[in-house]
Amino acid sequence: MSSIIQLLPDHVANQIAAGEVVQRPASVVKELLENAVDANATDIKLIIKDAGKSLVQVIDNGKGMSVTDARLCFARHATSKIRQAEDLFSLATKGFRGEALASIAAIAHMEMKTKQDQDELGTHIVIEGSKFVSQEVAVLPKGTSFAVKNLFFNIPARRNFLKSDTVEFRHVMDEFQRVALAHPNIHFTFYHNGSEMYNLPAAGYRQRIVGIMSGKTNEKLVPVNEDTEIINIQGFVCKPEFAKKNRGEQFFFVNDRFIKSGYLHHAVMAAYDGLLKDGSQPSYFLYLQVPPNTIDINIHPTKTEIKFDDESALYAILRASIKHSLGQFNVAPVLDFDRDSNLDTPYHYKDMQAETPTIQVDSTFNPFTDDKTNQHFSKASSGPSNYSSGSSSGSSYSGYSKRVEPTASWESLYVGLDTENSESIESSPFTFENEEVTSSLFNDDEVEQTSQKTYQIHKKYIVSPIKSGMVIVDQQRAHQRILYEQFLLNMTVTQASSQQLLFPLDLFYSSAEMELIEELKPSLETTGFVFDATMSDHVVISGIPVNITESEVPLVIEQLLSDLQDGIPANSYSQNDTIAKSMAKSLSVKTGSYLTEKEQDNLVNGLFACKDPNISPFQKPTFITMRVEDIDKKFAL
Repeated sequence: MSSIIQLLPDHVANQIAAGEVVQRPASVVKELLENAVDANATDIKLIIKDAGKSLVQVIDNGKGMSVTDARLCFARHATSKIRQAEDLFSLATKGFRGEALASIAAIAHMEMKTKQDQDELGTHIVIEGSKFVSQEVAVLPKGTSFAVKNLFFNIPARRNFLKSDTVEFRHVMDEFQRVALAHPNIHFTFYHNGSEMYNLPAAGYRQRIVGIMSGKTNEKLVPVNEDTEIINIQGFVCKPEFAKKNRGEQFFFVNDRFIKSGYLHHAVMAAYDGLLKDGSQPSYFLYLQVPPNTIDINIHPTKTEIKFDDESALYAILRASIKHSLGQFNVAPVLDFDRDSNLDTPYHYKDMQAETPTIQVDSTFNPFTDDKTNQHFSKASSGPSNYSSGSSSGSSYSGYSKRVEPTASWESLYVGLDTENSESIESSPFTFENEEVTSSLFNDDEVEQTSQKTYQIHKKYIVSPIKSGMVIVDQQRAHQRILYEQFLLNMTVTQASSQQLLFPLDLFYSSAEMELIEELKPSLETTGFVFDATMSDHVVISGIPVNITESEVPLVIEQLLSDLQDGIPANSYSQNDTIAKSMAKSLSVKTGSYLTEKEQDNLVNGLFACKDPNISPFQKPTFITMRVEDIDKKFAL
């Protein structure tokens, strides 16, 4: 019987490995950029076309490779980073498995040019689908250049799974930003379809963050600095008032490697406890340095997850350091509250001893004697009193110097209240309102005269009586349905009217967000937005829809960018539908909002005037009905 288990050919094994290493063009960008960083390059260029589908090229001025290394780097499990298994626990470089270049070469047309500084000539290698097409000597500058063309050319199914150019470009942008943020000492340039997207000279952490995020990022940053035996923390967190709906600007770097950690993110959120609105996410750029032997990097194919030896200690240190920074820069309240300086002890009283107060008692004082005896105490007590020293005229003040004459008897309190005075009081022109007391809790006449038809319960539901019972409306979902159909109508049938602003709004966004706004601009203009200018880092809005206030504009656009962070739909109808849903969610009446009787009526009438009043834009029921029979069953014995 013949064997059924056999070794896979190298090119098939490389294609299988590529399924883990190379998921999209952004994966190629990540691997090539990290290789350039490991080559000690000080200048790295990234050039892509068609969001990386047609070309991904990385050019660096690193140390380059020899002829032998240039050929060997495309073999599987060939690496210069480790020699033995113990090296996995003391890694100081990025790539180390030796699968990236072999996997990329198996699914693309690849061209490599490399030269070392001490060599006169370099090496030029061309590979197509793991097959070496040519290898020759060439005159090249110092460093290495990798050009990856026609990604997934031999795997059409994988190429069809790629998203639109906008989505793939955003993923490439994310990978570039992560590597550039981790290495501010390297000069990075980024070109897409011939246009320069980034030109980041070598600088410090703050300058690199501002250069990538653009806008008014500098004024948002709060520095964090903590050095302990087990971890060194540097970086910045953003002020609570600049928190966003999405989690886009959140970066953890461990030993200059970008990672994702829900545990450490929870520590950051705990430091912001009580400072953020519900659903808001703070932005942060935190650089952690830990001993390499205390982490395990090799637990995830993309190396974005790391296992720490002592996570609880890192959690406590990170939370405390961020909380300290927020308090130190007066962003968050601290325990040392502002005190009144008037309550502080004067310096000249510092060494003075407290004097024992003297008390003078008149032993001859008798409250039951005549007035002459009492006056004797007043005269005696007025002389040595400490309160008399403040008068320049020599006169003294004493609380007992003036004595109220006692009344003869308690009957004197009622002298003058005779019959004539009482009659004059009764005939006074003052009138008093009498509150009418009804005989029953619910008067039939009052119930018939009331015109209210809707009632709000717990600032969440609106109850309206109908012939068969009552209808209970969810006010937030109902308003979402109304706004959704209104926005969709404006974008597809009739263009909405705008209200002009007296002072245009300047809204600042990152480069990735500006790319989204540029693509959404035509659809937003149909809803009533008017854009005066669109710059590289901000937009100028001079007109807004009539049903939006000026203060709500940043929230609407921020929610829209958050909903579309995974990509904009290709066809126009899906794009308009997504925009209408996002704006309806932002502007709808929220649970907990009080509505007047007129607002309740308008909401109920507007809901049932919709084409599909039964469900919200997010496929949730907007109302339920209860019949009288159902209510009767609740009271049945």
